[in-house]
Amino acid sequence: MPVEFIGFVSSRNHSEIIPPSGPVIDLDHIETAAKIHENGRFDRVLIAFHSNTPESILLAQHVAASTRDLGLMVAHRPGFTAPTLAARQLATLDQISRGRAAVHIITGGSDIELQADGDHTTKAERYARTREYLEILRKEWGSQEPFDYAGRFYTVKGASSLVKPYRGKAIPVYFGGSSEEAITVAGEQADIYALWGETYEQVRETIARVRAAAEKAGRPSPRFSLSLRPILAETEEAAWAKADEILEQARQLQDKTGYSRSSIIPNEGSRRLLAAAKQGSRLDKRLWTGIAELTGAKGNSTSLVGTPDQVAEALLDYYRIGISTFLVRGFDPLVDAYDYGRDLLPRVRALVAEEDQRTGQQAA
Repeated sequence: MPVEFIGFVSSRNHSEIIPPSGPVIDLDHIETAAKIHENGRFDRVLIAFHSNTPESILLAQHVAASTRDLGLMVAHRPGFTAPTLAARQLATLDQISRGRAAVHIITGGSDIELQADGDHTTKAERYARTREYLEILRKEWGSQEPFDYAGRFYTVKGASSLVKPYRGKAIPVYFGGSSEEAITVAGEQADIYALWGETYEQVRETIARVRAAAEKAGRPSPRFSLSLRPILAETEEAAWAKADEILEQARQLQDKTGYSRSSIIPNEGSRRLLAAAKQGSRLDKRLWTGIAELTGAKGNSTSLVGTPDQVAEALLDYYRIGISTFLVRGFDPLVDAYDYGRDLLPRVRALVAEEDQRTGQQAA
């Protein structure tokens, strides 16, 4: 099946090796990043969400206005907006962008972060709420007549929307979370399940869990997305030297970048990355856990290290396991996005096409 690539556009240039500077919303950076990804033939870009960041749907609208074809993956946290309103907001974005919107549901594993927005629910409560939230989103997108909904967290009467998704009855729903509660809801609701860059063994295990949850819910299996931070160079030796340099820079800049390691690891996804890091800094063919170990796996923090051909082959291995979407972003966001579009994405797409021809897979 065709492979999908997702990049990353933030509101300003910032990473583990680049301290934030300038305005929190840097329009020049957003526009430049969006155009680099579009020119590099990325399918979508992620616009992230955190309790203290600019609003993701509004940033996504600016990305859409700055590009013609680039898809949007809007990180969205259930519970802070009424689901009927969120459905209309996302459908409106989808109409404005002519069908380029997708939503990435991030329920939230950190009690501390959610309390900053006034949410004092437990993780189990949040995932139960997310289930209802997504059920209402889908009803509002797909229902031609007013509908009622009665749940534990939401009760609506006569809900309807004049604005619908640009194509069909729904907007693609990406879903993240590695806890048991998350896996259950993913099996019931996700179109694409997203996980961080784990080992081959961990990825196989997670895919099996999500597929089992989907089967239990009577649904087809979702597709699967993997998030990684590729580090590329002309030779393998140079790529590993580059990784070592990135690690040292990140260590020296931790106080300025905000990527200092916390004594509390609040979410299961981070704990899984740290469990991998305990096995070593170099795993499988070329999975590198150095930044995950340094930062406490704050988000997408594992890398594939090597030449473009070597990293493309490692991505093909994940494709063979069942991954059909790759979210890739670099430590130098603009430069790396350009390099990925030039050197990595075409190689992976070619390898996937050859693999599909060899195995006789039909294009989806």
